[in-house]
Amino acid sequence: SKRLLVYEYMPNGSLENLIFGAQSQRRPGWDERVRIALEIAKGILYLHEECEAPIIHCDIKPQNILMDEFWTAKISDFGLAKLLMPDQTRTITGARGTRGYVAPEWDKLNIPISVKVDVYSYGIVLLEILCCRRNIEVHVSEPEAALLSNWAYKCFVSGQLNKLFLWESVDNKTSVENIVKVALWCIQDEPFLRPTMKSVVLMLEGITDIAIPPCPNSSYV
Repeated sequence: SKRLLVYEYMPNGSLENLIFGAQSQRRPGWDERVRIALEIAKGILYLHEECEAPIIHCDIKPQNILMDEFWTAKISDFGLAKLLMPDQTRTITGARGTRGYVAPEWDKLNIPISVKVDVYSYGIVLLEILCCRRNIEVHVSEPEAALLSNWAYKCFVSGQLNKLFLWESVDNKTSVENIVKVALWCIQDEPFLRPTMKSVVLMLEGITDIAIPPCPNSSYV
């Protein structure tokens, strides 16, 4: 007569702890970070396109990505999620999410939001996974590096992506450049410029080519 809600036990905590928290001494290597990023992308793709009705998570961030016993990433905390009708692509709702991960359109009144808000948040998380640092850092060697999303674009256009990984040497330079390009496409200010999560997965898997992204932020100099 009573129902019980059972959650899967996730013994390895959150992605936040793994990449820049108390467990940072077990900082995952490049290949493992790429694997984790792809797992998250596939999880969001499932929510957006493979459920009976699309689900906008609205709060994609490292704290809401949990790691199971095999260090597999799984999306959690659907408290802010928005369920769409099967034939619905956009909806109007109050601002949701966490500062630093919310898409620019959340700040505009009466502007419908779509699954592209999750794509934006994923782009920020992707950069954080790649660089093992938070999007906003006060104590950095160069003032320009305080905001990771802007710093990543600057390093990309100047051909100095190695500045993003001063603590690590990554042999596959092409992989680094391609994944940074994916992240930069995801964090475009304009939702229509952001790829779908299906396109993100295909790009991360190396199945489709990745064009050179424009500057994500129109106000960035």
